[in-house]
Amino acid sequence: MSSHDVTAAPTAAAKAPTSVDPEAPFHPDRRFWLIYVFLMVVMFLSALDQTIVGTAMPTIVGDLGGVEHMSWIITAYTLAITISMPIYGKLGDLVGRKRTFLVAIALFLIGSALSGFANSMGVIIAFRFLQGLGGGGLMISSQAITADILPARVRGLYMAPMGAMFGVASVLGPLVGGWLTDSVSWHWVFWINLPLGIAAWIAIAAAMKLPSHKFSGHVDWLGLTLLDLGALLVVLFAAGGGQQFEWVSWQSAALLGAAVISWAMLPTVESRASEPIVPLELFTNRTFVVTTLVGVLAMGALFGAMGYLPTYLQMAYGVSATVSGLMLIPMTAGMLIASTLSGAVVTKTGRYRAFPVAGSLLAGVGMVLMSTMDASSPVILVAAYTTVLGAGIGMFFQLLVLLVQNAVPQRIVGTATSSNNFFREIGVTLGSALIGALFTTRLTSRLTDMFTTLATTGDDATRQTLASAQSNGLSSSSLTPQIVDSLPSVLHDGIVMAYVQALTPIFLWLAPLLALAALVSLALPRLDLGTKTGLQQAAEDEQREMLARRDADSPLTGEIESLSSAPDVDSSTREAQTARSASPAS
Repeated sequence: MSSHDVTAAPTAAAKAPTSVDPEAPFHPDRRFWLIYVFLMVVMFLSALDQTIVGTAMPTIVGDLGGVEHMSWIITAYTLAITISMPIYGKLGDLVGRKRTFLVAIALFLIGSALSGFANSMGVIIAFRFLQGLGGGGLMISSQAITADILPARVRGLYMAPMGAMFGVASVLGPLVGGWLTDSVSWHWVFWINLPLGIAAWIAIAAAMKLPSHKFSGHVDWLGLTLLDLGALLVVLFAAGGGQQFEWVSWQSAALLGAAVISWAMLPTVESRASEPIVPLELFTNRTFVVTTLVGVLAMGALFGAMGYLPTYLQMAYGVSATVSGLMLIPMTAGMLIASTLSGAVVTKTGRYRAFPVAGSLLAGVGMVLMSTMDASSPVILVAAYTTVLGAGIGMFFQLLVLLVQNAVPQRIVGTATSSNNFFREIGVTLGSALIGALFTTRLTSRLTDMFTTLATTGDDATRQTLASAQSNGLSSSSLTPQIVDSLPSVLHDGIVMAYVQALTPIFLWLAPLLALAALVSLALPRLDLGTKTGLQQAAEDEQREMLARRDADSPLTGEIESLSSAPDVDSSTREAQTARSASPAS
């Protein structure tokens, strides 16, 4: 089987030699490119729907009412993605990834179509949850399928553009959402997924030929329930903290305590399950543990900061939501260029350990630089600083997934991929919530101090200006970029300064998290990157099992003795990983 044949099943591959020259170049064919393009499309759609709805939110609330439930339009989608990841990873390993991928695309499209037809806040939240159940499968299946059709040695080069889809979506989401809402209607924020999604479903169904299996075991429902219950409680804590209840309160303690108890029960349950949703062997795999910790720290810091940077840009520079999105394009460009270059170097040399370390440190430098920004900073400087941050994250964002996939047996690649993404998503959720709480608290405090200072100043004109603005509804909870831009300079400058003082120090405080991520990255083991696709590895495993069964049925004593002295599949996998750990490659 050739290294670029994405259609062969393991049984076919078992009939032919599967050895691959490690130095032989990888030559993708036209079928590969068709599948690869649509893998990127569905990855982009999954990421886009986490950002595109934000700019349409005021219009949706105006049409449907229920402003008190507004945040759940986004939270429901994020929650569904998080809790669905483990089941897609596990089922993909057990029954085949093509089936689960097509189901995920279908759920995503159905949820998108129904969300556009919603006529109440409760209905749209429910359909957004359905959409998210599909979105989680888009993300996990896309990443796992790359392990099936690409050797690990070259996978970094091809996964770089897929990872950049998150950065592209973070910029295009608000732009496209705002344009559709203003020019057509908010319904098309959801319906825009349909043409691309349907094309992807047809292309994947027709062109992708991956092996499928009949699952005869038992689904680990208890393990899945405990895992997702903990995630649900964490998301509820993050979504409700500071709004429905105080961060330090019995509600917060109850939610976090129940989450800890739920996850603490997992090891006992998983040790007894025939097909655990999160195999305990993952937590004895150093690569999985290290990459997961690095992902939680780095992504939590990144997305926590980026969630509030557009608001800062709008307030400090008086630009629209659209322009603030355009101002983040340099960050996306830095992420794409760095991820492509790091992927090319890893493909050429097989060395990867330096990139998570250097990338985390570079991102930390970006955070430090961003902490020096103020309202007078030139836009070109803002672009340069965010480019540094994007380049640092881009150096290792998708590389972490590759390393996890390379370090585990092929039979649990999907499970390992989904578990790594699951815990990273939890880190992003908590990071965004805690940074948001810190920013909001600091901002409220500074605005209150500013209003108090202006109200007690000896300048009559200033006091009258403040009183007039407050009589027209000005308060710390009702500020928009348009309102701030229209205020007299004494109020405008004070509010902008409050935003600067509330947010920029947080960037500096996030730098140690990225430094810690770099320190943790030093613990990555040295493993050779595989030169065979997942399909080839699965074919070899199946061939080995067939030979073992044939020898077991043979009456010849010599063959039985030979079989008893041969390592089984699992021990071969462990020996291979041990050999790679001892390899001098880095």
